[in-house]
Amino acid sequence: MSTADERGTRRAGMREVAQRAGVSTQTVSRVLNGHPHIREETRARVSEAIAALDYRVNNAARTLGTARTRTLGVIASDPTLYGPAAGIAALESAARAQGRWISTAYAKAEDAASVAAALAHVHAQGVDGIILVGAHGRTLEVLADATGGLPFGTLHGGPGARRQADGAAAVVAHLHDLGHRRIARLGGPADWLDERARADGHAAALAALGLEPGPAWSGDWSARTGADVAPAVAEAVRAAGGPTAVVVANDQMALGLIAGLTAAGLRVPDEVSVVGFDDNPDAAFYRPALTTVRLDVDGEARACIAAVLGDPEAPDEETAPPAEPLLVVRVSSAPPAG
Repeated sequence: MSTADERGTRRAGMREVAQRAGVSTQTVSRVLNGHPHIREETRARVSEAIAALDYRVNNAARTLGTARTRTLGVIASDPTLYGPAAGIAALESAARAQGRWISTAYAKAEDAASVAAALAHVHAQGVDGIILVGAHGRTLEVLADATGGLPFGTLHGGPGARRQADGAAAVVAHLHDLGHRRIARLGGPADWLDERARADGHAAALAALGLEPGPAWSGDWSARTGADVAPAVAEAVRAAGGPTAVVVANDQMALGLIAGLTAAGLRVPDEVSVVGFDDNPDAAFYRPALTTVRLDVDGEARACIAAVLGDPEAPDEETAPPAEPLLVVRVSSAPPAG
């Protein structure tokens, strides 16, 4: 029998968890794997024992006895941005709902070695599939032939890209309905797949309405970028025949742009309307409150995980598909002056 000192030098195993909770090791395993037919009282006892003993699942050991670790690898870029951070949180929740976990690694998209290192990290966890968040074209190029045959997907990929394009098109239609005919755009980094989808939807909507593309600028998704480009935007707005509205590819850049336009002496929306994308939790509290597009990130995460897993062990109840993008109209968009 192990002594107290010996137990202190090695991490508790499943047997110790089972003994503390008063259940079998099989029951502990079923709780860890998210089995639905476990009494809540039993699940709570096992969870308390896991926390008290600081039990950690050894994926390497589990892989020796099963072909699946019930863990998905997530490779993400720029986690300080709202979009990727919200995506990771949604994937975590969606994975937990199916009795799975995620192992996240961060990579600099412009650095192939960084992407390769992130991929090596998630491979080492014995993951059952890989999901890319904040997908870049360059990251996809690195991963294309390096997933080792594992199922692979991108958050907002596939039909999700169409939904992003539809959201961008809805913004253009909204501004057109308000009377805007000269619409500029501040886009994100061209290599991001999210930016490509939103730019495509914007361009298609302009064409469908018979509108010419307005001035365009690009940024890095940050509020700082929006503020930096604001003087050029203000100059364009003040020019004869200049834009009366600016579509911004995300809310953080829109925040910086509004601040910069205000500093330049332009009033939003009295002199120029500004619309964002993402509906981050602070968008309603911008000054003025930001008109924006809300994506069903939770639904996109559920769909992405189901696609990567091939949905072999999805819950019995049907999972609703992701909702279509929602245009959230607030104060920052208004009819053009004059």
